[in-house]
Amino acid sequence: MPILLFLLDTSASMNQRTYLGTTYLDIAKGAVETFMKLRSRDPASRGDRYMLVTLEEPPYGIKAGWKENHATFMNELKNLQAVGLTSLGQALRTSFDLLNLNRLVTGIDNYGQGRNPFFLEPAIIIAITDGSKLTSSSGVQDELHLPLNSPLPGSELTKEPFRWDQRLFALVLRLPGATAVEQDQLNTVQVDESPITPMCDVTGGRSYCVFSQRMLNQCLESLVQKVQSGVVINFEKSGPDPPLTEDGAAEAVKTVGPQPWHNCRKLIYVRPNPKTGVPLGHWPIPESFWPDQNSPTLPPRSAHPIVKFSCTNSEPMVIDKLPFDKYELEPSPLTQYILERKSPHTCWPVFVGNSAKYSELGHPFGYLKASTALNCVNLFVMPYNYPVLLPLLDDLFKIHKAKPPLKWRQLFETYLKSMPPYYIGPLKKALRMMGAPNLIPENLEYGLSYSVVSYLKKLSQQAKMESDRVIGSIGKKFPQETGIKVRNGTSIPSLAVRKDFKQLLQEITGEMPQRMLELNMKEFAGFQIALLNKELKPQTFRNAYDISRTNLLDHLTRMRANLLKSSRKFFSGQDEDQMHSIPIVQMGNYQEYLKNIPSPLRELDADQPKRLHTFGNPFKLDKKGMMIDEADEFVSGHQNKHKRPGEPNMTGIPKRRRCMSPLLRNRSQSPVANNHIGGKGPPSPATQASPDLQKPGAINKRMFDADLLLYVGAYICCFTT
Repeated sequence: MPILLFLLDTSASMNQRTYLGTTYLDIAKGAVETFMKLRSRDPASRGDRYMLVTLEEPPYGIKAGWKENHATFMNELKNLQAVGLTSLGQALRTSFDLLNLNRLVTGIDNYGQGRNPFFLEPAIIIAITDGSKLTSSSGVQDELHLPLNSPLPGSELTKEPFRWDQRLFALVLRLPGATAVEQDQLNTVQVDESPITPMCDVTGGRSYCVFSQRMLNQCLESLVQKVQSGVVINFEKSGPDPPLTEDGAAEAVKTVGPQPWHNCRKLIYVRPNPKTGVPLGHWPIPESFWPDQNSPTLPPRSAHPIVKFSCTNSEPMVIDKLPFDKYELEPSPLTQYILERKSPHTCWPVFVGNSAKYSELGHPFGYLKASTALNCVNLFVMPYNYPVLLPLLDDLFKIHKAKPPLKWRQLFETYLKSMPPYYIGPLKKALRMMGAPNLIPENLEYGLSYSVVSYLKKLSQQAKMESDRVIGSIGKKFPQETGIKVRNGTSIPSLAVRKDFKQLLQEITGEMPQRMLELNMKEFAGFQIALLNKELKPQTFRNAYDISRTNLLDHLTRMRANLLKSSRKFFSGQDEDQMHSIPIVQMGNYQEYLKNIPSPLRELDADQPKRLHTFGNPFKLDKKGMMIDEADEFVSGHQNKHKRPGEPNMTGIPKRRRCMSPLLRNRSQSPVANNHIGGKGPPSPATQASPDLQKPGAINKRMFDADLLLYVGAYICCFTT
């Protein structure tokens, strides 16, 4: 289930307009909607989860998280406004913490037990910004800095704030105010030079420099293709470059300086199982440290594992029934170099540094190999130190017929001691599949120490509490400030204690010419600058500053009318139509009106049913049992169930049926018994009706008179036309 998190820049600079006539924020909102439409073409998009984060202070910047549905996401996106500072670093940290909320609870990172590529939660962060200067309350920043302190428990177990299945892509809007033809004709999208670009490169993503709407659509189509299930691995070359064979002679490739394929941070695709839809795997990628059973803590790991590959040509090793994992590499300079060698029958072993107990480079856990068709490069993940294990297993089943001798057992025990303990579980499962379940003793310890396990359980509980807190805080609005407080000046005295105070008074009264006086705002103790509160309704009759410039003359006319007509009890502060004019969108919002009115007093009779308001639909009824049509007994019983307080009980009074002509209704209907709903139970006689009700004959006579009047009126109208 891919997670698509949109990080929208909502700073004040996003209000600038482009040559299209729209603001940067409007273009960003349209880009999100366009991306979702393009993504919906893929059948795999049904499981997508969308999140929305802005540059507001946490947790108010999280608009849509783990629990919000698609309607909430679109509503929050539509209501975004460009105000505030460009605190992009804090927003990125909030985004990563939001994605990492449940990782410790689910144990997806598997700290200290190896990295499983098939345990992943792929996420893509799409940041849309204008690339302006990074601003915060402390000033302007030249580089992007993420806060080091995180409220998320367990964040100290990873050096970086992101994980290996999370990538950052940035759309930097550079649309000019006037159309630039030269930039609009560019075919390739360049990488932007804003401070967010290095952060994109570190996570395995990239940035796009957007100069036009056509280029923006091109970038969005490219981003849709980037939504892939996989993890990012940092591949580094170890040792000399490989030799090239030409006409049977080996010739070393002489290169000056590092090449692009020597160090690549790229994605490996983790394909889900077609039957279950969940990725499956057997072997982990080893940790960069040897686990110690007596260690009370775990060393922090890097987000991307550093996998070193040796350019020594080796034969790919595979034996029957031994499972292995196969992952395709994302196209990169490394894959291009391997494919250009055109050697599909050779492979390069891969290592993780410090994964072995007594070796700095470690033992190989897999190899890189080009496909037979030379169209991609695959990473094969095997058991740890597979060049030693595979010959042993091959001899066990082909020579010893699954009955190992003593010498073979000694070699196998030596191998187990050189293997990290967390490989024992997968190896037991593989040997069970091959038909040798009892090779590894049961008392062999391969878990973490007790202190580390207790620490991870404690972190999991704290992460669960933090997750509930963050999810509960989503949707809260930022409290609006009433004013900006000015700091008090302690060193500068007030104007009243100045020696030239009398001279200042004479300048104010005009007795002396005024001098140029520099006033410092800090001199006013307790001074506060008021802010405009948009939620308060303007009181034009009391405050003249609430009157807009275009309504000054109209308001002056109303004030004159109020002054002259003093006999009126109420003053008219605004036009009558203006008092009752509201936006069309809010006309039917009766639920908000019900929330604002005070709660009514409780009923005297607690057993009395509550009155159902029928605002907007006078025929609103309970839909239970509405499958029966034209049943008078059902309608009678149903309306009696929802009777209004104070209405008489109409049980026992027959219902009249609709007829084509009212003349057929003049027959006096004698009171008959009303059957229960469904025809069950004995009939209730009409004499059991409440004594305070009117007689049925009078009711039928009144109904007949009303119908007769309607009939006569309709007849006169037809005659006159």
